[in-house]
Amino acid sequence: MGQQEVYNFLKENKGKWFTSKQISHETGVSIGSVTMSLKKLRKSQLIKYKNTGKRNEYHYMYK
Repeated sequence: MGQQEVYNFLKENKGKWFTSKQISHETGVSIGSVTMSLKKLRKSQLIKYKNTGKRNEYHYMYK
C-alpha cells in the first residue's frame, strides 16, 4: 500500500510541487510509506524532484 496512492496523487495534481509531508497528509498514507514510495518513483524516473535548499527536504512533482 502507498506507492500507487502517491503516484496517483501526484498525477492528479500535475504542475504542482509537494513535500513528502504534504503528500502524506493529503493521501492519508504514513510518512514512512510515502518516503519509500517516492524513493522508488525517483529511481524509475516517473516523477520530478528538486532540493528545497533545506537539509534533506525535497519537492516532488508528476513528470
